[in-house]
Amino acid sequence: MAVMAIASPAQAQDYPAKPITIIVPFTAGGPTDKVARDFAEAFRKQLGNVSVVIDNSAGAGSSIGVAKAARAAPDGYTLLLTHIGMSTIPSLYRKLSFNVQDDFEYLGIINDVPMTLIARPTLEANNYSELATWMASQKNGVNLGNAGLGSASHLCGLMFQDATNTQMVTIPYGGTAPAIADLLGGQIDLLCDQTTNTTAQIAGKKVKAYAVTTPERLEGEVYKDVPTLAESGLKDFNVTIWHGLYAPKGTPQAVLTKVNDALKAALQDPEFIQRQKDLGAVVASDNRVNPAEHKAFVAAEIDKWGTVIKAAGQYAD
Repeated sequence: MAVMAIASPAQAQDYPAKPITIIVPFTAGGPTDKVARDFAEAFRKQLGNVSVVIDNSAGAGSSIGVAKAARAAPDGYTLLLTHIGMSTIPSLYRKLSFNVQDDFEYLGIINDVPMTLIARPTLEANNYSELATWMASQKNGVNLGNAGLGSASHLCGLMFQDATNTQMVTIPYGGTAPAIADLLGGQIDLLCDQTTNTTAQIAGKKVKAYAVTTPERLEGEVYKDVPTLAESGLKDFNVTIWHGLYAPKGTPQAVLTKVNDALKAALQDPEFIQRQKDLGAVVASDNRVNPAEHKAFVAAEIDKWGTVIKAAGQYAD
């Protein structure tokens, strides 16, 4: 035990002495993968230019990759970067092999990605007020697409239906790309998805944009005339897709401190900030970059989304 007590601080002092793997529980090329790769570049520079490898372990609404991270050795060489799904899988999946609040060390929030409510280009409503009137007139229901169960667009759609007290015809797809393709083609009416996926379509006027889901309007030419859902009448409507960094439970505190320090420094990197801005994302700059505040924030999000998911009765298992 004495030898172990001596060795642990020494290992932490040498950290990182080998490449770090960041598990991303989504496919390569998607918005979370893009955030992870941009972050990894800024993060590694704060740790002596150590190699950082992205491990895309996708499937089952992110639960496969999260479970893999929970089982990893708690030495700081395997980390997890995931999005809002960390707060929704406890409700979507009722038979998980891990507990998101007990089996991880929380390291800090990385960014927030706003959502946009968009529609097929042929939909006759030209603003949110007209959209609300149009939705009320649709006896056969409104077709609301999403990128799959547990996706950001699915969650936003659930919240939108709850806020408007409407029951829509939900159409899940195998990703955002086919959902947007059908929206452009007029096969579905509405989609609520991340700015990382919709900004180009809005800028090109290929879809109709009715609102953003943040408390305040977004900056930039594309969004200057797009109101928030809150100011459109849905009081307190706020949905952002945040990303956070985690380590397996039991990772030495000295290592956690080094990782958190590197995370905070990475979030100050001008190149990283610009890359996130180009994606329509906002780099975290509040207290959620600290482990305790990060964990408290996720706990509140678990309660928030648990209520919405249970009310909808839509589960993944």
